[in-house]
Amino acid sequence: MSTDPATDDAFTGAAPADPVARMAEAAARAYDLAAADRLVRRPMPTLDIVNERFLRHLRVGVFQLVRRGAEIAIAPVEVQGYADFLASLAPPTNFNVVALQPLRGHGLVVCDATLISVLVDALYGGACTLQAPMEGRDFSPTEQRVIQRLLGIVCTEYNKAWKEIYPLELAHVRSETHPQFVNVAAPADKVVVTTLKIAIGDFEGSVRICLPYGALDPIRDVLYGAQQAQAMAEDRRWVTALTREIQSAEVTLVAEFAQAELTVAQLLAMKAGDFIQFDRPARVVAAVDGTPVFACHYGTHSTRYALRIDECLRGDDPHWLGGSHDR
Repeated sequence: MSTDPATDDAFTGAAPADPVARMAEAAARAYDLAAADRLVRRPMPTLDIVNERFLRHLRVGVFQLVRRGAEIAIAPVEVQGYADFLASLAPPTNFNVVALQPLRGHGLVVCDATLISVLVDALYGGACTLQAPMEGRDFSPTEQRVIQRLLGIVCTEYNKAWKEIYPLELAHVRSETHPQFVNVAAPADKVVVTTLKIAIGDFEGSVRICLPYGALDPIRDVLYGAQQAQAMAEDRRWVTALTREIQSAEVTLVAEFAQAELTVAQLLAMKAGDFIQFDRPARVVAAVDGTPVFACHYGTHSTRYALRIDECLRGDDPHWLGGSHDR
């Protein structure tokens, strides 16, 4: 039998007698080095909602830029190493460094050459059926101006998508064509990549938004916030329910056929059997609570008085309903 206490502790598994050793053993904890990587690769429900909003806004922005329909699709969010992201890009590629205000750090908005060529063709009246060769040369001044216009739209619409969630804004810092000048993250660092495919005519190009995961770490709870994503989904259900209830609400439609002007003396002098003369207008306006809604003709239908709608009245001003309806 061994008489060494240290040897006995090793075989029996008993706690060491030294208090310092016991405290050191109690403080030791197992740490999984891959745990952080698993956290990065978890789904980000809030970012998915942001991208859905961004997609809707960008469709309108691109249409206003080229004045023709564009098919835009967004790929699922990817989390990969920064070096792997750069290696996946085929030159020539336009890199735009953007600040992530109010967060620290920078991100990238990357436009490929195919998309720039298609946009230039569309803006200058082309049919988007030919692609100008761009290998072995830098972007021309005209192409750079088109890139800046597209970048402005991307940043503006992306900021709108974040507006109700977090005040994140992309602000352009500089543009580059060589990846070695856009080190927004270390090669081994993780980045969050959102890829948009934009098809115009016969060609399709891509816009990629690359955000370093380290820069997004201060809002990690927002990105992984299932409760916030669920609240937004519930909010959309509330809007749908409210829209359905509003559409089923009953309103009173009033059509004013004519107006006659009388003095007070004429009104007081009237008696039973008198007539009020007025001119019959060609069209009448039907209103709800004083708000003009339809321009109509009036007549009879199936032996009943009826209105035939000629035009739905709308206003360019978002407050066209009037001051009493702005609330």
